[in-house]
Amino acid sequence: MENKGRKKGVHDRGISILEKYDLEASAASRGRGALICQTGQGLVLIREYYGSTRKLEYQAKLLEKISGQKEIHVDTLKRNKEENYITVDKENIPYLVKNWYDGKECDTQSRKDIMRSVKALASLHKTMQMPVWEHYVRESLLSEYERHNRELRKIKKFIFQKHQKNEFERCYLEHADRYLCCAEEAFKRISQSSYDRLRTVSLERGCVCHGAFHQHNILMWDSETAVVNFDNWNYDVQMADLYQFMRKILEKHGWDKELGKEMIQSYCEIRPLIKEERENLAVRFAYPEKFWKLANYYYTHNKVWIPKKNLEKLRKLISQYEKWLEFVESINTLEK
Repeated sequence: MENKGRKKGVHDRGISILEKYDLEASAASRGRGALICQTGQGLVLIREYYGSTRKLEYQAKLLEKISGQKEIHVDTLKRNKEENYITVDKENIPYLVKNWYDGKECDTQSRKDIMRSVKALASLHKTMQMPVWEHYVRESLLSEYERHNRELRKIKKFIFQKHQKNEFERCYLEHADRYLCCAEEAFKRISQSSYDRLRTVSLERGCVCHGAFHQHNILMWDSETAVVNFDNWNYDVQMADLYQFMRKILEKHGWDKELGKEMIQSYCEIRPLIKEERENLAVRFAYPEKFWKLANYYYTHNKVWIPKKNLEKLRKLISQYEKWLEFVESINTLEK
């Protein structure tokens, strides 16, 4: 690992807390908002932490349970000499120290990496169950879709009533009706599906989702895979994780139906899906989530200046509309 010289600054402050773990860094490099250090006990990652102490304790138990299965690597949390997970430095900045891995992130253009990631997720899902703490139960998808649909109608009305419309607003308004129609149909489908029963069973079993399963949180080396950054874990139907990963990958691959089919098959090799899960996955894909995300970002941020990248994202989304519908139609057969 390359030593970056570690000039005086925030990274030095981070390294200084290692003494409270009986660790010493022989080399260090910057990661995503963190510092990765080589120590006598291997690689560790140091980063600031301002979240809930209680949730962190649950997270630590979850990670220990997963790591005990030996099927997949995770970034387990290290306790300091006082047996705490959070360590505060001299400037009152709270830090975490986690075991880390010298691997590359999942390459979203590599079919091999994609399938390894899906299998890793299936292995995680087989292990991730804990007694439910209600505070971290994810909102019902019925409630979420109903809320998002209200927001889409509100945003459409807001833009329609504007006298001066920018390019993003004109583009959004031109296509809002067909996406809203898809959103309302998806809500109708999930209302009539077995979702409530599936969610109830999932919570009874204490099923846990990673909450942010994407390429940046998947590290690979040789034949090994690690899943990291569990900060967004929650109790939910585990199809939420599989859907989110698949959607991000398929958007990058023009909603390739064969790729989607292969991803589901790879997941099922490790953890077969029951009929209700297949139905739930199909309904999730039928909801125009990316359209809602772009609309929500627009409405909750500066509406005068729209980032160019958001207009580009909207145009790309619209250009993939027919391919997306074809994929939704093909994945509907999962329900059968």
